[in-house]
Amino acid sequence: MTEDDRRAEEPRDADFVQSLARGIAVIRAFDAEHPELSLSDVARRAEISPAAARRFLRTLEALGYVRADGRSFALTPRVLELGFSYLSALSLPEAMQPHLEALSREVGESVSAAVLAGSEIIYVARVPTRRIMTVGITIGTRFPAYATSMGRVLLAALPEPQLRAVLEQDPPRPLTDRTVTDPDAFAAELARVRDQGWAIVDGELEAGLRSAAAPVRGRDGKVAAALNVSTSASRDSMERLRDHYLPLLLQTATAIESDLRLL
Repeated sequence: MTEDDRRAEEPRDADFVQSLARGIAVIRAFDAEHPELSLSDVARRAEISPAAARRFLRTLEALGYVRADGRSFALTPRVLELGFSYLSALSLPEAMQPHLEALSREVGESVSAAVLAGSEIIYVARVPTRRIMTVGITIGTRFPAYATSMGRVLLAALPEPQLRAVLEQDPPRPLTDRTVTDPDAFAAELARVRDQGWAIVDGELEAGLRSAAAPVRGRDGKVAAALNVSTSASRDSMERLRDHYLPLLLQTATAIESDLRLL
């Protein structure tokens, strides 16, 4: 997609600030797999011209959000300020953390919490144990919602028009040979998750990765976040995930909801 194509697709609302949107795209060009990028890499990943990428990078560098080392660029810790206001105002991570730690100790596996942001999940709390993914997970890590157990719990809670818009924006695509991508099969899976109140995903985000997730409802009764227990196919069977981990996960979600009602 050329920059002209990208410009044509951007919202035409009179209040839409195109330069701000592109500056954010430059920041999002960096991730765990691409912590350092050249100017041309940033331009390609942000889908803007090299000249525009240079202007945005130099502006971010002047503001302290980007550092330059020769021909490469990287984000600085100051970029965390951009999300701190949101996370500090969000009571969920603070309320969840003790429960996640207790659950992780009981099951001996990694336990996480995430919220939905468009078509992706964002990790807001985590207690890691063994490393079971090729990509390291930290608070702020994003994954496609459709291929994760937490994502399916969160997607299943959306009103139908909103769910349809999300799936049109980012249709499921095969990340492994197990990823459910057929629209009818995916709709049936979300209906099952909605009815049973939990989700289990086996190797759809990454081969060998299994996880179970449950919703956490806020004081208004709406699903505000999701919890999961993740493990590997080489260590735990699907039966153990469903029969042992899942009940403990559901109990933890209930305990967190009780705490949230007191906040």
